[in-house]
Amino acid sequence: MIDDDSSFGDTIRAFVQEHLPPDIRAAVRAGHPIARERSIAWNEILAGAGYLVPHWPEEWGGRGWSVAQQLAFDEVLCTEDAPELNAVTFDMIGPVLVRYGSPAQRTRFLPAIASGRQWWCQGYSEPNAGSDLASLATRAVRDGDDYLVTGSKIWTSYAQYADWMFCLVRTSHESRPQEGISFLLLDMRSPGVTVRPIVGIHGWVVFNEVFLDGVRVPVSQRVGEENQGWTIAKALLEFERLKLARIGENKRRRARLLAIAEPRGLTQAPWFRERFATLEARLLTLEAHAARFLARAQAGERIGAEVSMLKLRGSQLIQLWEELTVEALGPEAWALDERAFGGAPLEAEDSQALHQAIGGTASSRRFLSRGYTIAGGSSEIQHNILGKQVLGL
Repeated sequence: MIDDDSSFGDTIRAFVQEHLPPDIRAAVRAGHPIARERSIAWNEILAGAGYLVPHWPEEWGGRGWSVAQQLAFDEVLCTEDAPELNAVTFDMIGPVLVRYGSPAQRTRFLPAIASGRQWWCQGYSEPNAGSDLASLATRAVRDGDDYLVTGSKIWTSYAQYADWMFCLVRTSHESRPQEGISFLLLDMRSPGVTVRPIVGIHGWVVFNEVFLDGVRVPVSQRVGEENQGWTIAKALLEFERLKLARIGENKRRRARLLAIAEPRGLTQAPWFRERFATLEARLLTLEAHAARFLARAQAGERIGAEVSMLKLRGSQLIQLWEELTVEALGPEAWALDERAFGGAPLEAEDSQALHQAIGGTASSRRFLSRGYTIAGGSSEIQHNILGKQVLGL
């Protein structure tokens, strides 16, 4: 663990600058997606230095970092053009297994996750159970030492890459909907699992449908007690609350916008200066609010439902950066960079190549950003939480 807090960010920044492969940096800087094998390569570099799961307990390969250190680390990764880490794997299922997993489950899964080579996806949403997750219908029927799981999940991010899924299933209809749900760990290579990619309007495969046709899941892969999965599901979402402001991701988009605006002289154009200043002010305000919540968390205080404003504002701001980028590029944003859709990887670092690459995916990134105000709890849900639990409306 790094003891000198004043040098913490500099230490992480120097490590990333030295060890991040140039092809990955170039792709992230241009807004291109990263292939699974390159993401895993970066995971392994971080794991080798003890930086992949530093927020985990030391017993399981972490460093016991504080929330402040973890958020600072995430921000440095963003501003240094490192790829986003798979939060589902490292920030969700990992901490859940640390807290709720059996000794056998922790021994089996945590070292594999901490190595950076195991990829997880989240089996929550269904065609008729999104925001109303308690209405999920995927069922698991006990058959000896196994469950037989039948149903489907949708909007499953990067399921096409996943080795495992943590999945909410219905194991009882005899009580309140929330009380009949169990939490299972499902091997994506199991017979009966079918993954159907959903190609978005942006052209990339982020989401998938997952069909489960009589999939056998050993009872030993249930986390917690039967019908108690709702408690675990709620706890899982708590692990990401302070990250929902997406400060680093907003700063990355700010830098990307400036990279194409400055050579074009847009930073002197009144219309651009006004729009940019507005977004800059919103980012500074968001960062100040996040720091306030962080201080409360470090002091051991309860954060409360008002933290929903971080997710609400952070996700909206990401969309506004992407919209302004498209407007700054004008007709150049209509082009498509074929390298971002399965072609050759980006290698060039020169400014002209960077500008072309940013322009070649600008419209796709704009469409992709629309999902930020839906995933992780839609803006409508965040407004309801703030209205009911904070304002008492």
